[in-house]
Amino acid sequence: MRILMISDVYFPRVNGVSTSIQTFMHELERLGHEVRLIAPDYGPGQEPHANILRIPAGRVWFDPEDRMLKYSVAMRMRQHLMQQKFDLIHIQTPFVAHYLGVALSREFGIPCVESYHTYFEEYLFHYVPFLPKSWLRFAARYLTRLQCNAVHAVIVPSTAMQQVLTNYGVRKPLPIIPTGIELTRFKGGDGARFRQQHGIDPQRPVMVFIGRVAFEKNIEFLLQVVDTVRIRLPTILLIIAGEGPALETLKRAVRRMRLHSHVLFVGYLSRNDSLLDCYVAADIFVFASRTETQGLVLLEAMALGVPVVSTAQMGTRDILLAQRGALVAAEDIEHFSQAVIRIFNNALLRARLAREAMEYVKEWSALAMAHKLVDCYQQLLGQPPTPHPNLIATPPAQHRLSVRINPP
Repeated sequence: MRILMISDVYFPRVNGVSTSIQTFMHELERLGHEVRLIAPDYGPGQEPHANILRIPAGRVWFDPEDRMLKYSVAMRMRQHLMQQKFDLIHIQTPFVAHYLGVALSREFGIPCVESYHTYFEEYLFHYVPFLPKSWLRFAARYLTRLQCNAVHAVIVPSTAMQQVLTNYGVRKPLPIIPTGIELTRFKGGDGARFRQQHGIDPQRPVMVFIGRVAFEKNIEFLLQVVDTVRIRLPTILLIIAGEGPALETLKRAVRRMRLHSHVLFVGYLSRNDSLLDCYVAADIFVFASRTETQGLVLLEAMALGVPVVSTAQMGTRDILLAQRGALVAAEDIEHFSQAVIRIFNNALLRARLAREAMEYVKEWSALAMAHKLVDCYQQLLGQPPTPHPNLIATPPAQHRLSVRINPP
């Protein structure tokens, strides 16, 4: 099978969408499928790849880290793309990539699917604060419904996101296919080395948050948790690894709350070495995002045997439902803090959660999810599914995929 993926974001831009695309590309290629990706050209610093077509892109005015593909440039390449005889188009972002993918799908006469990665209803007001939330919520719902009903199927990462889109009025199939995790990439790590590099005492109790430092991640709530926990654990430390638009706001909050000796910002870390060290340098991984469509970082922490304390909102619910390797806390400072203290004060509980996490995460392997994605593609193309091991429990009942493609 030949698949054309299109996205307004990819590495070196670090976020969950980039990780999801890379993971699925690797696994689909392992399964014998050919994948090409159209992605923005970020200039110097991006790694060349034979299967990635970089095209010029403009900056997003309210979030300068992001890009939008130049539609006209991409459309001038359509004859070249048509000659490659793709079977299917997979759109990854709802910006220029969406309209480009829909146009190419119609011109080539092949199905297009779209992954819904971001819960925009709870996201936009952080970046366009001068407009009323009600206006932004209406716009997000209207545009989402319009876009999702323009493709042949919408892939969602969780049952919560499936329900949200159903409530919006999306009438296209909504198969649940989480990204999954490449287990071979999340082994090892040297926590002692990381602690030594950053001057952290080997016995110091440490929590870590890893991810994009953005307002919707609710990191300021974690600062309030630190402020509460330090009463019982005076040497508690929270490591915040990542970069993003909320960084300066959080640093100001740390100064205002006088938490400078309890919070360490370490910036972006390489996924190939220092990131793993950072994960395993911590005793607990903490998370409280309200808008997560899945929560890959929870799985990454679990794969490395780091117990998790997290709220269970939106996509994180599916991961945390089993209550294996993690304690689920309410978005309440006292309740969350008590869960953190309970793990720090109980070595047996901490060890049990670590064992559970490493075993449980195997059910979320990237290979299992790639098999599910291939099944989705084959249904859209009217092909029988390829037999493969049942590597993860079947998600809730989904719509049967069926499409009729008009010839170009």
